[in-house]
Amino acid sequence: MGAGDAARPQDIDLARALGAAVANEGWVLLSGGRDAGIMDAVNQGAHAAGGLTIGVLPTADTSHLSEAVDVAIVTGMGSARNAINVLSSDVVIACGRGGAGTASEIALALKSKKPVILLNDSEDSRRYFSGIGGARVSAAETVEQAIALARGLLAAR
Repeated sequence: MGAGDAARPQDIDLARALGAAVANEGWVLLSGGRDAGIMDAVNQGAHAAGGLTIGVLPTADTSHLSEAVDVAIVTGMGSARNAINVLSSDVVIACGRGGAGTASEIALALKSKKPVILLNDSEDSRRYFSGIGGARVSAAETVEQAIALARGLLAAR
């Protein structure tokens, strides 16, 4: 999860590395699937590393699909598709400073008792989401830390 068109360059780089790391773990990457920002970068990283990528699109067609998505799910649901993304995930990783869409995904994940890892976001958002999510929220500064946290969360299930 993360920003679309407004994604910062450093977060794009981090997302590519995260996608590759997810693929190297043998995990399936599920994202918003669009050809923009964090969604595109994380899919590119996973796809380049030989991983399987699934994109859950807000639109009823694939006109804005990332070329690195292997399986596209068109929904025509707009932002309501965030529920599909979150509820279909074992762990939610939010990469960088997202906007309202990312915040809604994090909040829905916490409401649904899903673990959330905040990767390279702001201290303010960490405080806020930790305040409402407690122990379900972890923070990581690096991709390696995020993957180690995810590995531990998955092993504890």
